[in-house]
Amino acid sequence: MARTLRILLVVALLIVVGLGAYVGYAAIRAAQPVTLPAPTGPHPVGRTITEWTDHARLDPLAPQPGSPRRLSVWLWYPAAPAAEAGTAPYAPGAWAGLHLDGALAWSETGFDDVHVHAVADVPVAAGRFPVVVLEPGLGFAAPQYTAIAENLASHGYLVAGVTPTYSANLTVLDGTAVPSDEAGNPSAFDTADLHAGQAQVAGDRLVDVWAADARFAAAQTAGLQAQGRFAGHVDTAATVYIGHSFGGAAALEACRSDPHCTGAADLDGTQYGAVVHSGLTKPLLLIGSQDSCVTGTCEPSAPGDQADRDAARSLVNAGTGPVWCYRIRGAEHFDFTDYGAYYFAAPAGFLLALGSIDGDLALAIVNAYLGAFVDHAVSGRPAALLAAPSPYAEVEVQRTAS
Repeated sequence: MARTLRILLVVALLIVVGLGAYVGYAAIRAAQPVTLPAPTGPHPVGRTITEWTDHARLDPLAPQPGSPRRLSVWLWYPAAPAAEAGTAPYAPGAWAGLHLDGALAWSETGFDDVHVHAVADVPVAAGRFPVVVLEPGLGFAAPQYTAIAENLASHGYLVAGVTPTYSANLTVLDGTAVPSDEAGNPSAFDTADLHAGQAQVAGDRLVDVWAADARFAAAQTAGLQAQGRFAGHVDTAATVYIGHSFGGAAALEACRSDPHCTGAADLDGTQYGAVVHSGLTKPLLLIGSQDSCVTGTCEPSAPGDQADRDAARSLVNAGTGPVWCYRIRGAEHFDFTDYGAYYFAAPAGFLLALGSIDGDLALAIVNAYLGAFVDHAVSGRPAALLAAPSPYAEVEVQRTAS
């Protein structure tokens, strides 16, 4: 008995020492600088943060009824070359609250150590630039898509990243962190089938709110053509809506209801709203993760897969515009965000929907296809990358309009 106890004590001590060593290693690793993937376009990138109020619309998600809808919008844009300009912080001020907190904070790269490529509030490059509205996934915020936004801006687009107030886990208004609430992030979504019962009802209701946010942000961004930093630099004739997850669904619905829309892209988001039944008359891009059914092609293996597939098929079949559908092997749901570029230690890394693909590679693939699609949607010219076969071994081409 005494010998057994000694062995158990030694094992327990080894476990404690091992865990301590791992936590120490992970904390050191999380403190190492991370630079987001470099933009591939010819322009330097500028960034500014603004807040807009839609006085024509009462906020249906606010805990206190009767107030107008307020949004934080991040703008990334082609910038004039600036000598010796330092890059902007990844998550300034109260936006730092997007970082994991509590016992898991040590396991995620510190936001002070995440380096971007945009410079804050620098002059705009010469020229006029089409508008791209970017909607995040449910719970996410615009800055967590910096890699995508910077890349599009470097290719000559004015990107308006919208953070849906009360749906994002955190947004910042007047310098104060604003959390989500039940109306904006419904508990009905805590289900394996996002198209069943109250989840479908909640999705159809909420997608209208987000689509209205996106259209409002597009109109406000177009209005910047008249004065201020962006005066004379906004191409108001073309707007492309893109989004991840629920933001992808909102991007499609915003495009359906905006006559200025020239195309929409959905990154791994099951679709909701009227657009599912009407389709789009404009170019449509669907990119799914490895096992996703949101492109309309999959072998259902989990609850809700068939409903996701049916929604996507309805969307695609009802539309009259050109459609491109792809899946990325090895990618999971969060690989479309900046999460793929951070370091996450276990257990946080195991709890997040990050796949086996290298995170920077996943973002490079997404950026390449988004860039080609947005170019096509704005110009109407053929885009070689959108035609099969793909130059990326990780990309499964499911449908191509070319």
